[in-house]
Amino acid sequence: MTSAGGSPGIAQAARRWGVVGGGMLGLTLAHRLALRGRDVTVFEGADRLGGLASAWGLGPVTWDRHYHVTLFSDTALRGLLGELDLERELRWVRTRTGFYTGGRLYSMSDAFEFLRFPPLGLVDKVRLAVTILHASRIRDWKSLERIPVADWLRRWSGPRTLEKIWLPLLRAKLGEGYRETSAAFIWATIARLYAARRSGLKEERFGYVPGGYARVLERLGEVLAAEGVRVHLGRPARRVERQAGGGIAVESADGARDIFDAVIVTPAAPIAARLVAGLEAGERARLEAVRYQGIVCASLLLKRPLGGFYVTNITDDWVPFTGVIEMTALVDPAQFGGNTLVYLPRYVPPGDPLFARSDAEIQETFMAAIERMYPGLERSDLLAFRVSRVPYVFPIPTLGYSDRVPPMSTSIPGVHIVNSAHIVNGTLNVNETVQLAGRAVERLTGASRPG
Repeated sequence: MTSAGGSPGIAQAARRWGVVGGGMLGLTLAHRLALRGRDVTVFEGADRLGGLASAWGLGPVTWDRHYHVTLFSDTALRGLLGELDLERELRWVRTRTGFYTGGRLYSMSDAFEFLRFPPLGLVDKVRLAVTILHASRIRDWKSLERIPVADWLRRWSGPRTLEKIWLPLLRAKLGEGYRETSAAFIWATIARLYAARRSGLKEERFGYVPGGYARVLERLGEVLAAEGVRVHLGRPARRVERQAGGGIAVESADGARDIFDAVIVTPAAPIAARLVAGLEAGERARLEAVRYQGIVCASLLLKRPLGGFYVTNITDDWVPFTGVIEMTALVDPAQFGGNTLVYLPRYVPPGDPLFARSDAEIQETFMAAIERMYPGLERSDLLAFRVSRVPYVFPIPTLGYSDRVPPMSTSIPGVHIVNSAHIVNGTLNVNETVQLAGRAVERLTGASRPG
């Protein structure tokens, strides 16, 4: 990662800190700063905390707006949950993985099922297994940044597996952006999921906190309040700028201005470029050049379960969503009143026309597809349907990405930008977000531990 830049001396000496953004990143930053004795204020434009991790109502159920899971290897997240006195509540569950290809649903949850997987021949399966094993053992991820992901996968898995398995999955997550994506992307994906298994292609065990992130965020809010952190909900920031007389002003959409010694801006890089006044042209261009994928994600509450797989990967291009996440395959159905919670995500670039489609249009399109995939499902089984739209979710790790990561500290003394663009050797998830917050606070305050 590039150096922090800016004026670290000012950041280290700053007493009053403002944090723009009340997602998991902003809240963890606030928590870490408060532990180091700083006076912290958080500004969040929504009426609730959490950002991508926020919860919402789906019929009679309150649960996460997007799907989340905790891996046993997520040490940073588990550490934070421990500080919130929630780690002991984690429930660990063995899950199964599905694969929908050629109009059929297959289970690929263990080595035996993998060997029986019909779409690939024996040689293809061996090469695919070797690819996963090899990726899980790579430590020098930076060397992969110079290799296009499709080229690397073709070399290790072969052309048939690339066409049948990898390319549909890459397009589902990255769209045509996969052509500019480095092999570090697939390494990061495999490395995290591989760590969830006890060994090789054996069983998966994932965890969740009962109550979901609504419970986590409620507890985090209580801890922040006890630490003296002020949280302003419904206060979207309109402008962040240095005052002529000193200090950094956060101007809210209602015209209110709050002054701090230092401010951390956490929204996505293109949004941060618009928020911060006085950036140098090169800084602004660097932020605007970060290429993002967004998401349109439907949440469904159903009367009945589907295939019983936590994740079903999809390779058929007629399906309008990029995967099926059956949350009730992980979470006790009692959390949903005995019903089934399903997420149907579609990853798209920020300007995609899907963002402009109405909930009714998306519901009709998605439901027609899910009924075709699961013939026993009837429209009367649907209890609730809701759509979340987020244009900036994660940066695409393009070739040589780590050399172009925007610095955390800007040329404006006291103004810092920390966001998902700084996750350069991993995939966006809550664990990586918590890790990023810890690294950023250590760098900006010059303190390696609380106190």
